[in-house]
Amino acid sequence: MIKIIIPIPYGKEHVELKIDIPHEIITPNEVEVDDLSKIIEEALDKPVAMEPLDQFMKKSDKLLVLVNDATRPTPTAKVLEEMYDLLKSHNDVKFLVATGAHRGPTEDEFRYIFGKIYDEFKDQIFVHDARKDEDMEYLGVSSNGTEMYLNKMVNEIGNIIVIGSVEPHYFAGYTGGRKAFLPGVASYKTIEMNHKHALSDTAKALALKGNPVADDMDDAMHVLKELNVFSIQTVLTADHGLYAMTAGDLLKSFDVAVEKANEVFCAKFAKKGNIVVAVAPYPMDIDLYQSQKALENGRLALEEGGSIILVSKCRDGVGEDTFLDLLCSAKTCEDVMCKIDKGYKLGYHKAAKMAQIGMNAEMLAVSDLDDKTVKMAKLEPCENIQEAFDMALTRVKNEGKEPYAIIMPQASLTVPYKED
Repeated sequence: MIKIIIPIPYGKEHVELKIDIPHEIITPNEVEVDDLSKIIEEALDKPVAMEPLDQFMKKSDKLLVLVNDATRPTPTAKVLEEMYDLLKSHNDVKFLVATGAHRGPTEDEFRYIFGKIYDEFKDQIFVHDARKDEDMEYLGVSSNGTEMYLNKMVNEIGNIIVIGSVEPHYFAGYTGGRKAFLPGVASYKTIEMNHKHALSDTAKALALKGNPVADDMDDAMHVLKELNVFSIQTVLTADHGLYAMTAGDLLKSFDVAVEKANEVFCAKFAKKGNIVVAVAPYPMDIDLYQSQKALENGRLALEEGGSIILVSKCRDGVGEDTFLDLLCSAKTCEDVMCKIDKGYKLGYHKAAKMAQIGMNAEMLAVSDLDDKTVKMAKLEPCENIQEAFDMALTRVKNEGKEPYAIIMPQASLTVPYKED
């Protein structure tokens, strides 16, 4: 077979992978894209089951705009630019970055999120801190027993504009919509209780009904039923262009966005590979904690006992401490699962998902992390993508198998599925 060169995203650049074995490249589907301003304007003027945005804002004496942090590729800045005249003319508008349990944005990340309007509105921008209990308000208990504490700014202001993005999520079913509230502006304790449900077999990509993580998010919206919410949900293309946008009622517009997201992110493939290259592209390569999503999607296309290669710059290091602490404290992936059975902490779900892969596959990693850290995370560090691929290829051949590779340049956003 002729050797071909495949460009692999790494940070904001690309590296080359040379390959001469049978393979498939699985990416989000190519879709036709309309004019960006037209997509946004039509969504805001013709929302689902609500009045247009300008009317919503005019009758709201004060407003809170919830936006994603920099770990999401949501085109928040573009949406806010289109809303600029309405925001500028409003007497009382505040912004809250829905970080969930993540750290707050850096200066560069603030500018990434807010774009051209940042300098003008920065004094009106607040950052959710899940660990500040004094900022939280108790709202009740979910049907799954999760105690729901959310940022009190939400109920105090009452009129909420949510800007999010919808794509498949490996244990919440999908991102976007109600996820801006839980975990977006929830307390650390609430997020921890919610994410424990990620250990359930029913908590998986594309699953909403019967998914306990998603059920909690829906329950949060039931106790927040007095809120006046205008939802803006974007669906992106593989290269982070805007494919579709829905607006209006939080739940109904979310359902429409889910259908659009499936058109982009659910990718068919012919057969599973014994080598899978799973890439966490920028900005989802912020740390190992976030990059784990690429591994989780990659495992859907991985043959039992195969090799999976995580490619992620991990710009901010590992991420959530408890995630690495658990992996470090266990000698094997089997030990990780035993420790989780004895007591759960936030971040353990990531370790559990990684351990489940490691129990049935070889895990390699190409990152900017030091080798010791990578090994503690139960991954085998590699100098570069070519070295990692060649190591996996040698292993497959030594086992007497015919090599077949699955390359996923946007693994964080691609859900492979095989039709029966």
